[in-house]
Amino acid sequence: PGWWAIILAAGGVSRMNFSDWMVLLLFGVGAILMRSAGCVINDMWDREFDQRVARTKNRPLASGEIGILQAFLFLCILLVLSLLILLRLNLVTILLGILSLPLIVLYPLMKRFTWWPQAFLGLTFNFGALMG
Repeated sequence: PGWWAIILAAGGVSRMNFSDWMVLLLFGVGAILMRSAGCVINDMWDREFDQRVARTKNRPLASGEIGILQAFLFLCILLVLSLLILLRLNLVTILLGILSLPLIVLYPLMKRFTWWPQAFLGLTFNFGALMG
């Protein structure tokens, strides 16, 4: 969603300048980092549940291969790297990025409280369109 917004704002790929391409690159790296952070958060929330499910019992946290402190430290690294990218963008984008954090943290819990966790995930991912 962020890439589409950036390309549309630039007037299309053919009209993108170096700065637009750099923002596109920052959004790509930032998306990978934040989706990774979301996966770590999900595995932290679900580690006990994952131990009882054949498909997920071998995940690093569920299996005990890594501990919760190691996962938390890795999450912190991902978030700091993401913040460094975010701080290269304008104030509105920074504020929107900060506003998206509760959605990122709470999404893994939505499968416990609603029948439509993917709708919540859609809201979370589509913050990228607003930011772009």
